[in-house]
Amino acid sequence: MGSIKLKDINTRAPKEINKEEIKAKTEAMLTELDELQNLLFAESKHSVLVVIQGLDASGKDGLIRNVLGNMNPQGVSVRSYKAPTAEELSHDFLWRIHQHAPAKGMIQVFNRSHYEDILVTRVHGWCDDKTAKKRMKAINDFEKLLLEHNNTQILKFYLHISPEEQHERLTERMNDPAKMWKYNEKDFDEAKLWDKYMQVYEDCFNSCNDIPWTIVPADQNWYKEFIVAEKLRDLLKSLNMKYPGLKK
Repeated sequence: MGSIKLKDINTRAPKEINKEEIKAKTEAMLTELDELQNLLFAESKHSVLVVIQGLDASGKDGLIRNVLGNMNPQGVSVRSYKAPTAEELSHDFLWRIHQHAPAKGMIQVFNRSHYEDILVTRVHGWCDDKTAKKRMKAINDFEKLLLEHNNTQILKFYLHISPEEQHERLTERMNDPAKMWKYNEKDFDEAKLWDKYMQVYEDCFNSCNDIPWTIVPADQNWYKEFIVAEKLRDLLKSLNMKYPGLKK
């Protein structure tokens, strides 16, 4: 992977793509994913970790609900990472992450993740560059550990939203009764730090790319869901899984 510059990557679907065709393809893939997840659970030789990162209002919750919500809840777990607790801060920064790594047969979704400790912490000056570089090395080693010692396949998605779309969605939370519960006035303060977030995200992508990132155009939910569903479907199919036979 070459150097990533987010300003050079579109936040919307290519103009030539037909929305209704893409939505129909996504629906078909969701049916496939349901069967593939059942196969993953039955075979129990692999596990999958789906890392979802993105700025406020980039659509992380909706993506998880619409793409992974159709699967059997016995085989899918979602973990959301917010500010660490006092107990978590008393351990190394990966302690709270490792205990939620997926067991064989499981799909684990991280809504935000271990990457927060080299993103928001750097933007606010809670983590200096020297410490961040050490953490990046630890993250690369951690992901390699999961892959090599537990057959954990890792997909990493950054939901790439434009500042204009973010502002519109944050404003909507103030007016839509169904979304008011998500409103946090601090989100607008974070939005003002856009340039800093872009800088640390780009450093993250270019330093923690042993397992590559997928930059997902996120201004249109239907296209975002298609990209993520396709990546997950293709990964699961590539595992060439088989149902176990009768137990002897």
